[in-house]
Amino acid sequence: MSQYIIRRLLIAIPVLLGLTIATFMIANLMPGDYVDAMIPEEQRVRMGISSEDMEVLREHYGLNKPVVERYVIWLRELVLHGNLGKSLYTGEPVFSEFSKFVWLTLQLTGASLFLGMLIGTTIGIFQALHPHSFFDNLANFLTFVWISVPDFVFGIISIYFLSFKVALFPLGGAGPPGGDYGILTRLHYMGLPLIMLTLGRLPGYMRFARNSMLDVIHSDYVTVARAKGLIERIITIRHALRNALMPLITITGMSIPGLIGGAAIAESIFVWPGMGRWVVDSIRNRDYPVIVAMNLITSTLVLGFNLITDIAYAWADPRIRYD
Repeated sequence: MSQYIIRRLLIAIPVLLGLTIATFMIANLMPGDYVDAMIPEEQRVRMGISSEDMEVLREHYGLNKPVVERYVIWLRELVLHGNLGKSLYTGEPVFSEFSKFVWLTLQLTGASLFLGMLIGTTIGIFQALHPHSFFDNLANFLTFVWISVPDFVFGIISIYFLSFKVALFPLGGAGPPGGDYGILTRLHYMGLPLIMLTLGRLPGYMRFARNSMLDVIHSDYVTVARAKGLIERIITIRHALRNALMPLITITGMSIPGLIGGAAIAESIFVWPGMGRWVVDSIRNRDYPVIVAMNLITSTLVLGFNLITDIAYAWADPRIRYD
């Protein structure tokens, strides 16, 4: 197992390097740059700012250098000093800003992943234990409709019914402005984005849990366990459920990138001050250091979760070995 982990970590290095190159080049292919985003054309005309003045600003921010040279400088700082660069918009180190936003995003995405997995898996297993029942048929129909609906639709619906009609949750933000608040207040403000992200995760877990459990409960070893006279509850929990977890481990690892992308939408809709909204603002401002650094961090998280998924496979199924 240790050799497998080391090999995976070594393979991750060129993968991450290629991702940073692609992101850096694509980011610089966007029309305009940070200076253009900072001073739009109509503002330049109104203020009488000349092209020479714009070039002076580009030289100040280092944007007048070739793309390859800027990438080499960025990579050198990262490798030698662990420096992800400075935000062009705020002038603060990217890692310092990341540490301010990441905790709020982890709260939101972690809670939605846990609730989506818990609720979706429970419903899917109940469907598998009662196949072709009214509840199973209704849940299947709703799942097919549900899975084709974008996440932001759930956000709009939850705002309309749970904020305007009933006023259960505030429209946005992470807490009351200018005041200290406890965990209950934070959970209250987290309600709408959490509902949006959780609802987006449910259909996948329901379908995978149902299909996986149906495959397992009709397996030979489950039939043998019933023939021995074991209690159905013990058969379900000890024999069927653990083997049914294998596809759920896969979908959990694969859902991390989509969850991060969904968090960016949710944070923008509900003004949640997390790193998703931070990245969206950085793209709007052409803040290249933040864009590249966040892609590197996100890619590292995805590779890390994939590695954790493989390790979880070995834990859930003793037959799997990576030696």
